[in-house]
Amino acid sequence: MSLSKLKTIFLAVFIVGLTLAIILNPKESLEASIRGLTIWWEVVFPSLLPFFIVSELLIGFGVVKFIGVLLEPLMRPIFRVPGVGGFVWAMGMASGNPAGAKLTARLRIEKQITAIQAERLVSFTSSSNPLFIFGAVAVGFFNNASLGILLAAAHYLGNLCVGLTMRFYGGSEKTQTFEKKNISFPSIKVAFRELHSTRISESRPIGKMLGDAVVSSIQTLLMIGGFIILFSVFNKVLALMQITDMIASVFTVILALLHIATDLSRPLIAGIFEITLGNQLVSESTADLLDKVMIASFILAFGGLSIQAQVASILADTDIRFKPFFSARILQGIYSSIFAFLLFKPLYLNLQSNQSTELPVFIISNSPDWAKAYWETLIQIGPLITILSLIIYIYLYGKRNVFTKTN
Repeated sequence: MSLSKLKTIFLAVFIVGLTLAIILNPKESLEASIRGLTIWWEVVFPSLLPFFIVSELLIGFGVVKFIGVLLEPLMRPIFRVPGVGGFVWAMGMASGNPAGAKLTARLRIEKQITAIQAERLVSFTSSSNPLFIFGAVAVGFFNNASLGILLAAAHYLGNLCVGLTMRFYGGSEKTQTFEKKNISFPSIKVAFRELHSTRISESRPIGKMLGDAVVSSIQTLLMIGGFIILFSVFNKVLALMQITDMIASVFTVILALLHIATDLSRPLIAGIFEITLGNQLVSESTADLLDKVMIASFILAFGGLSIQAQVASILADTDIRFKPFFSARILQGIYSSIFAFLLFKPLYLNLQSNQSTELPVFIISNSPDWAKAYWETLIQIGPLITILSLIIYIYLYGKRNVFTKTN
């Protein structure tokens, strides 16, 4: 029997088994579905929507081209991607997953980068945003604001190392037409000329661009919401069927070899599927704090299969391959765990023992309180933002696809 037929049988059996498990466990499946919907409803949608809309407008008005020219001497020699990659990297860190993938796909569709460059770029522009690291994980789960500094440092340093590693990816490709381009000092004049030409070439009026940005962003967020709900249910079903415990037994051996507490194997498995639940279970473990921080760092960097499925769906509309992205997530997980281990003493233990004014004021006062306040505010007003945005989306979608056809 061919490999293709075996894959077909496996997928069919898997989907049927998942369906039966949901039918046999309706209460648990409903609770998991509501949990996933709540995460999307309160946090994901309202936090990502502004970034998505603004990013679309910045690309349309040529601001990204402007930034790309200025960052060309930095991004190309270090990461072997065009200067516009700097914009994607910054927006990816600020707004979190899967913003980096969405912007990379958009640049590839517009042919501002090659396929290989896009695969490099998407690999290191995928990260958790600071709000999630400080507000949800450090303060919400671990109830320790000081851990946010350690987790964020390990996360973004791991992200940087992935970018430096992926610069060697695709070195033998012959289609890299931009690699031999001479790098010169950035010119404001040239950058402005690129900005102006991009704006002039954009034929859509401002109102149409804004409407397209809103519709495109909400459609992406609806897809993201579906994946969050699906993987929340999927994770719960695996736990009910004892499959999670079976996989955890394998990871127990790996953690023991690494001298990490073995009772973190189940939270690790949960985090591999869904980042939020995994970090919550890690924080509730009785393991040593260093072990918990290392596993939490790995989960944050890996992103969970839920986020990776979202990225795969976004990249499916382009010729960007998903495999390099998946490999980079494992690599970043390893890097971030190592940085968490190395930085645990200087960024956490010393921070706890030294409360003198020798340290910066923002560290002494545990300034991530702003993240907690912002997180709580977002949860309170998030549903209202989601409802209003969906109403606007329905109006714009109906106006374009229903009213236009009837007229």
